[in-house]
Amino acid sequence: MRINDTIAALSTPKGKGGIAVIRISGADAVEVAGRVFLPACGKPLGEIEHSRAVYGRIYENAERAGAPIDDGIATVFYAPRSFSGEDTVEISCHGGLLVSEAVLSALLSAGARHAEAGEFTRRAFVNGKLGLSEAEALSNLLEAKSHSQMKLARSGLDGHLEKKCGEIYSSLKEILSSLYAKIDYPDEDLADMGSGEMRKRVGDALEEVKKTASTYKSGRAIAEGIKTVICGRPNVGKSSLYNRIVGREAAIVTDIEGTTRDILEETASLGGVTLRLCDTAGLRSSGDRVERIGIERAYTKIDEAELILAVFDGSCGLTDEDEELIAYLFDKKERVVAVVNKSELAAKIDKQRLVSAFGEIIEISAELEDGIEPLAAVAESRFLDKSIDIENDAVVFGARQNAALTKTAELLCGALEILACEGEIDAAAFAVETAMAALCELDGRQVGEDIVSQIFSKFCVGK
Repeated sequence: MRINDTIAALSTPKGKGGIAVIRISGADAVEVAGRVFLPACGKPLGEIEHSRAVYGRIYENAERAGAPIDDGIATVFYAPRSFSGEDTVEISCHGGLLVSEAVLSALLSAGARHAEAGEFTRRAFVNGKLGLSEAEALSNLLEAKSHSQMKLARSGLDGHLEKKCGEIYSSLKEILSSLYAKIDYPDEDLADMGSGEMRKRVGDALEEVKKTASTYKSGRAIAEGIKTVICGRPNVGKSSLYNRIVGREAAIVTDIEGTTRDILEETASLGGVTLRLCDTAGLRSSGDRVERIGIERAYTKIDEAELILAVFDGSCGLTDEDEELIAYLFDKKERVVAVVNKSELAAKIDKQRLVSAFGEIIEISAELEDGIEPLAAVAESRFLDKSIDIENDAVVFGARQNAALTKTAELLCGALEILACEGEIDAAAFAVETAMAALCELDGRQVGEDIVSQIFSKFCVGK
């Protein structure tokens, strides 16, 4: 990526709106913007104070003036006190599609290059304005679809995770310093720590790494979502439950068996957990070729799911199809929640049979939207650690971060074993130093270019 260029892009969505914001960033950002924007106060744009917004007119070429494209507001941010760490100008104009494109085109003609996807944020990373995990949190914030996702992303953007890992890194740095002192001056007592204290400090660091890594289950359940499938025989209310969780009539609901023939998928929030939710075809024997394909896909989704909502009709007894499903789910029961639907009708189902098979049942009325809160509570209890404050604690929310911490923990275990058996000090030092490098992968200091590029490619062009 050409990080020395001055770049420009529309930072608000394309289309009709009240305003549009065009961002310009780079060493020549103020000069480029000044070729297009003339402040009404008469001062050149380069003389405007940091972070001050000024009204003015926007031209295709300010030097030649002529008819303006639009009028608007320009705000100047001087390096390093900007989002990207570079000189930055943000021009707000009217939000029409044509006018915003005309302003951007004028800036490109004035010397800027069109920004690539995520390039503003990537420059902020390169210039040390934020770490890689903070950049990932920003991406999650932009994509948040629930309050829990928004809170977790905000926590990551505030740097709680990177701060915790920075504290662990500093502790390991002190240990490594003592280990090198023992290696370089074996006959002199120059190390700040004795062997016993070094073992304790490495052990303490290992526990902190493990404790931080243990938040991944909750962080992933919120940020990425849990693979969840709704299954059961036809007409037990699977699609009605799907609609209640999704919050809209996403699936067709009728009293005709076999209405759902393919997999319906949505991302939805249930309590504080994000579900990657699938509604499936009713499980039964069928002579319909298309329906059989849907049933085969349903079983595939069941096998892949981390959470299985097995739905039964509480208004009638268990059928052979219900019993077949119970048998199929027996070795998956740790992932199953038995949901008894139609609680508004007289109960005829053998509840004890379901309790003995799955441990507990949740009774709901998808028709009356009753019982969803207890179902949410079960999902939260399985995937969220209530002792974690997602707004203020260091929470791991990405697979890359978890991999870095897992690798760090393995290396620290090796270092601790070497120190415990009074092994070679240089081997222990190498293990600690390698663990520090693994920990640095979390904030991007030791991560490869391909991973960095992959992360920033997920951003929109104007971010």
